[in-house]
Amino acid sequence: MLEAGGVLPELDLAYQALGKINEDCSNVVWICHAFTGSQDVEDWWQGLVGAGKLFDPAYDFIICVNVLGSHYGSTGPLSINPETNEPYYHDFPLITIRDIVNSFDILREHLGITHIKTCIGGSLGGQQSVEWAISQPELIDNLILIATNAQHSPWGIAFNESQRMSIEVDPTWLERHPQAGINGMKAARATALISYRNYETYGVTQARKDEPLNKPYRAVTYQRYQGDKIAQRFNAFSYYVLSQVMDSQDVGRGRGGAIQALSQVKSKTLVMGIKSDALFPINEQAFLAKYIPGSTFQALDSLYGHDGFLIENELITKAIKVWRKFIKFEINPMYDFFKNLENRNVAEHYN
Repeated sequence: MLEAGGVLPELDLAYQALGKINEDCSNVVWICHAFTGSQDVEDWWQGLVGAGKLFDPAYDFIICVNVLGSHYGSTGPLSINPETNEPYYHDFPLITIRDIVNSFDILREHLGITHIKTCIGGSLGGQQSVEWAISQPELIDNLILIATNAQHSPWGIAFNESQRMSIEVDPTWLERHPQAGINGMKAARATALISYRNYETYGVTQARKDEPLNKPYRAVTYQRYQGDKIAQRFNAFSYYVLSQVMDSQDVGRGRGGAIQALSQVKSKTLVMGIKSDALFPINEQAFLAKYIPGSTFQALDSLYGHDGFLIENELITKAIKVWRKFIKFEINPMYDFFKNLENRNVAEHYN
């Protein structure tokens, strides 16, 4: 059963698991991917995941699940509807962040995972992570939210609707075919890139270089390149559906508002925001940190705007390592440290 009232008669979830799980599930790291990401977390977050990285399969059991509606193996618009024996296409039901989290929980129980040490996600992945921490407060020990929000803003919804409009005006969009709307999706992705980066990013990475008037500007070729790139690996139906999923984010729906909902989080929480983020402005992360009890907030400087959560691997790694030390200190208070010293007067002082 889906939150908006629809039904999926059957469900496939594609996932990747790295490492070996401990008997007590004390090393589970659940990574939630963003909009057009996949379960192949070593590919799209290779700066954080892999041998010798922050999340290392030699020590951690790392799992990433392809979200409902996506292109990479989980049930989506191109899947066969068992009731018609044809692909869903435009008939795929409306799904929400909560539906995705509920599907994760089905898989979690199937795999026998009783506990999650760390759940982490950025952007759409962060929306999933915070929703899970609210719906099951006892499940996740450590919660890491990057460039995400408690409720998707009218600004963000407007960007997504502009992208859907680009797909809708593609004359092939109404066709029941896997390639329908593909050129519209190219235009949609070009629109999205403007929100993923910002004025300063383009000023540096796509700076004008006295191009002759009969040649395209760098910013022109970049936008078209990004459109062609997404068309090679994604489909317009999933793109359309997942933009609606992002719009659905509202942790306060049916819970008395966002502040009341966030107060239910029991996980030790690190919230990171990117100062130059135009799509998920840093005030949205500040809101999360303010109302999640005992959370820590870290602002990151990045040229790359919202996409900094995928690019600034060194900054993110450092912030998480520092936070880990902080929460260990919280678990072992200063007095417990000093009381083992020979000078007990010092212990009494810090008590």
